[in-house]
Amino acid sequence: MTYRAPVSDYQFILDHIVNFAAVLESDSFAEVDADTVSAILEEAGKLSSDVIAPLDRGGDLSPAKLVDGVVNTSPGFADALGQVAEGGWVGMLADPENGGMGLPLTVATAVNEMMSGACLSLSLQPLMTQGQIEALEHHASDAIKALYIPKLISGEWTGTMNLTESGAGSDVGALRTKAERNDDGSYAISGQKIFITWGDNDFSENVCHLVLARLPDGVPGTKGISLFMVPKILPNEDGSLGEANSLKVVSLEHKLGIHGSPTCVMEYEGAKGWLVGEEHQGMKCMFTMMNNARLGVGVQGVGIAEAATQKALAYSQDRVQGKSPLGREDAGIVDHADVRRMLATMRADTYVARAIALACGVALDLGRDDKDCLARGNFLIPIAKAFSTDIGHEVAQTGVQVHGGMGYIEETGAAQYARDARITSIYEGTNGIQAMDLVGRKLMDGGEAAFAILDEIEAFAEEARATLPNRAKAVWNAAETLREGVEAMLALEMNDRFAGAVPFLRAFARVLGGYYHLKAAIFEGGDGPRSRLAAFYINRMLPEHTALLAQARLGADDIYALSPEDLSA
Repeated sequence: MTYRAPVSDYQFILDHIVNFAAVLESDSFAEVDADTVSAILEEAGKLSSDVIAPLDRGGDLSPAKLVDGVVNTSPGFADALGQVAEGGWVGMLADPENGGMGLPLTVATAVNEMMSGACLSLSLQPLMTQGQIEALEHHASDAIKALYIPKLISGEWTGTMNLTESGAGSDVGALRTKAERNDDGSYAISGQKIFITWGDNDFSENVCHLVLARLPDGVPGTKGISLFMVPKILPNEDGSLGEANSLKVVSLEHKLGIHGSPTCVMEYEGAKGWLVGEEHQGMKCMFTMMNNARLGVGVQGVGIAEAATQKALAYSQDRVQGKSPLGREDAGIVDHADVRRMLATMRADTYVARAIALACGVALDLGRDDKDCLARGNFLIPIAKAFSTDIGHEVAQTGVQVHGGMGYIEETGAAQYARDARITSIYEGTNGIQAMDLVGRKLMDGGEAAFAILDEIEAFAEEARATLPNRAKAVWNAAETLREGVEAMLALEMNDRFAGAVPFLRAFARVLGGYYHLKAAIFEGGDGPRSRLAAFYINRMLPEHTALLAQARLGADDIYALSPEDLSA
């Protein structure tokens, strides 16, 4: 069974669930219309389904290797990534003046999910370059923009992000990489970085590294960090390539999954680099692209969930075991109640995660011109990242369970999704950090953004009572319970909020899910496949929010009452 990009589901959510029409009506995207978006989704779907997806299994079985200091990529990856670049997909978000498409983030989010579902290992490479382009557009000098951005968009050069070091993971401010000023205006970068996704390859002319480092007069912590462009091959003044820079790939990480993605340990030995932004303002530059990066990682989880669901459903329809409770001859295990429950859970949560991601994209797109929309997008970011990647992991694990013993056998491919999905909950700030961001920084407005979302949910649920009274009532009640939960979180001290942050984030996502499923059911008039899935979600999954909110408001006392000695008993 081969992955097929869910183009129709994306079109449905854009058209009927997340008010994407407002994005197309905005001044920022006056050159983009609905027909263009539909054509883009169709083409991205074909590329993902027909070109990228067939490489997924091979990338797992024949991973990237380091040979004589050069990364050799998995078979077929170079050709497929060439097609990605030729189609303009690397520059989806880039300014048209630089050769980009200038598309809404919402559309790019959909495309990135399709590519992630097709082959997560491969999709990470253009995603890294997209992030670098965004950082350069906002903060680089005109000279750096003119030299690097067109090459990155064309795929001739590729980009990376070098943040993490041994002992300085989420605590970026603890980094030890040094930068020293050269007489010619450049800088000498020295240090080692780990976990560098697609840190090298065997197909692009150059690999361009954005590296965080500290100047001699940089203060301790994140406030003293600067950002530098450090290319593998030094460009000449005319843009042609000159000599090799003083950097190398030390080794490739041996990972649980995403074997086709070369994750490098990078060594810089006085490598020449150029400042991006201002000295000591490196974290400001990185945070410019952080929202998009976190949303991009979120849809990696959605993509894995989609692929795992497709595979599990196909297997359940083919695998015959026992008598069908529905009396059908030679029916697959899909007829068994618990298998049907697992598949429905997978499909329902994949839809929710996708809708949250697109709603976040719409808010950020509209946020270009509307500060309230920007506040909503920023509020939804940690939910989109954490919930979607948690769901990717959970759905992939459930997919293994649907396969039974065969799911534990690598040849079926179900286990690969479970292994590949695991990293997404760690990327771009672990999901615990995302949850703490939600209850901390994102509630610093006194809950204004959260309450605005809940007002919208309750207003829609009130209108929906005329068509689907029971389901609408359940969603309204859930939103009101969540409102009380937000108020309770606001009343807690910060560390008490942190103790309940993860269940609070999941509860918010559960209620958003009820809202998006209810909207789908209302569009169908309460009768159709989306309506039946909505009934399943609202009846069986939405009630989880009550227990989650009960956990969220408990504070930290019972957690700290357990000593390390208690936990080792």
